[in-house]
Amino acid sequence: MNAEATEKTTRPAGGSRIQWINVMTVASAAILIGAEVFGAAFAGSWAIANLFGFDDTIRRILDVILLAIGAYIMFRFVRFAQKVEPFSR
Repeated sequence: MNAEATEKTTRPAGGSRIQWINVMTVASAAILIGAEVFGAAFAGSWAIANLFGFDDTIRRILDVILLAIGAYIMFRFVRFAQKVEPFSR
């Protein structure tokens, strides 16, 4: 029995196989980069709020805005990484 025949018989009936090594690579990179992005968002909001002397409400609003930008950056990163390292074959 050759490799093609074995692969065809082990493939799920509904579609493609999950490439777990690619999923783990993207997840690991997302954790590392996410820590940096969200850390930078918190540090940036703290620095801007202290620089301009904002009150507590404005500080929290700035936190939310910068964290939303960080979440968007992470979303785009994972989408791009999924194109480079496809999750399924």
